[in-house]
Amino acid sequence: MNSLQKVLTANAVFSGLSGLTLVFTYGVFARLFSVSNSKIFLIIGILLMLFSTLILFQIKKQNRKGILFIILQDVLWVIGSLLILFFKPFGISAIGHSIIGIVALIVLLLAFGQTKFLGNIERV
Repeated sequence: MNSLQKVLTANAVFSGLSGLTLVFTYGVFARLFSVSNSKIFLIIGILLMLFSTLILFQIKKQNRKGILFIILQDVLWVIGSLLILFFKPFGISAIGHSIIGIVALIVLLLAFGQTKFLGNIERV
């Protein structure tokens, strides 16, 4: 397994486990974040599991455009998280903001690693 595959695997595992956690405990996260609409966590969880599946396809395939699409989604996640942390638009609790910040940092590190090792695969 090459370095890119290792980082993609880490991203798939992190995204998949995060998604499963949200799907099965979305009510808990709604309380942690102090928000009334718990379904948003269920939706995010389902989307994270789908994202994880997309990444799993790219681990073996290693299609440059597919991996760039994954990196773009990771970067958009980080940007969205930073906007939430900066503007605080949803009345999220302090612990909720902390969770958002920690997850954004992990996703940023994954995006950085994927970008770093993307140059090691042949161009399509």
